Amino acid sequence: MYYKRLRELREDRDMTQRELAAILEMPQTQYIRYEQGKRDIPTEVLRKLCILYKVSADYILELPEGLKWER
Repeated sequence: MYYKRLRELREDRDMTQRELAAILEMPQTQYIRYEQGKRDIPTEVLRKLCILYKVSADYILELPEGLKWER
């Protein structure tokens, strides 16, 4: 699930949950719920995480690589 990826991205950058929550301007307990999969990530938070980690939302959400969307 995507919440595991959130933890991996944070740990790869040697950040604590407290540090990341401060960057996202939210309480640490709120961020912890995202990593535990107890709360869905709002679009604006997902956007901030993509910019911070320099990855796509597809990567964070663990969507298949090369996924084609029908129009």
